[in-house]
Amino acid sequence: MAKKLPEAFDGNLRKHFLRVPESIYACSGIVVFGKRIKSLVFSTDLSIIRNVNADAVIAVYPFTPQPLITQGILLAADIPVFVGVGGGITTGKRTVNMAMYAEMQGAMGVVVNSPTAPDVITQLAEAVDIPIIATISNVNSDFETRVHAGADILNVSVAADTPRAVMQIRDKFPDIPIIATGGPTDESVYETVRAGANAITWTPPTPASILAEIMKSYREET
Repeated sequence: MAKKLPEAFDGNLRKHFLRVPESIYACSGIVVFGKRIKSLVFSTDLSIIRNVNADAVIAVYPFTPQPLITQGILLAADIPVFVGVGGGITTGKRTVNMAMYAEMQGAMGVVVNSPTAPDVITQLAEAVDIPIIATISNVNSDFETRVHAGADILNVSVAADTPRAVMQIRDKFPDIPIIATGGPTDESVYETVRAGANAITWTPPTPASILAEIMKSYREET
């Protein structure tokens, strides 16, 4: 019989923390350096990262990776951070150097974009001692080559086709850790977990949308 949890403590000022969907806890989680991670918040916004109950951060952004950005996120975060090191626009030796620097700064893992060449993944595997997370963005992506090249974890982000892509990967690699986007509903999260995902990424609302709701409530009170 499951043990009943004690009453949670939220304090007075942190009751409005962002909470990841409860459905995410249905997954098994991935274990990295002894830490079990089930939920990852997809954000580089420091105010979001400091005010969410996710187990970890996946910090990928649409610009050339910069050590200063990585440093800022790692300094602010009180949870493990997996940082993007390129692989698309930024690739080759620069990606390897970014990964080595991220490891020295304290990142728990590095994320490479879907266009990353297999030989770059191999170079990363030889250069760093933290997990290499390869992104899969299409159901037809050659995930097998990425795994054989040295990817430790696969990050599946294929929109509505994510569960199908996860199933294809799980069929070929029963034991590889899979992170996947869970979609907008509890049912879409459960579907992704049933397909074989071990951890789920969650995209939070933007600070602007949260602030808009707060300002709306303030105006209604006056």
